[in-house]
Amino acid sequence: MGRRWRDGRGELVVHGGEGPSVRVPLEIATSYRARTKGLLGRDSVDGAILLSPASGVHTFRMRIPIDVAYLDRHLRVIAVRTMRPGRLGMPRLRARHVVEADAGVMGAWGVREGARVEVVAGSGGGL
Repeated sequence: MGRRWRDGRGELVVHGGEGPSVRVPLEIATSYRARTKGLLGRDSVDGAILLSPASGVHTFRMRIPIDVAYLDRHLRVIAVRTMRPGRLGMPRLRARHVVEADAGVMGAWGVREGARVEVVAGSGGGL
């Protein structure tokens, strides 16, 4: 079940919570350059950013605390952590993708361990 996205924009759809699915604006970073840059130098995130492939992250040189969701190859959330700037996150062995967002927002979206998400690529990003 290999997924191939390109750098660009799309939506993160969170399934499995009570009520309807939640749709969040998503930046997709799949190239080495886009993944390396990630959220560095930003003061906030408009929605979330997907880093793929990725199994771990760090917050060195970041200005803001972030929520990090580790996804397996089926886009099921295997862990969610909040990280302050200047930290090194533990890599997750089963993680294939990572979603980052402003600290505190993932809980409101229903992103928690066991939840399933979907990536809908928009213009500039594809499957």
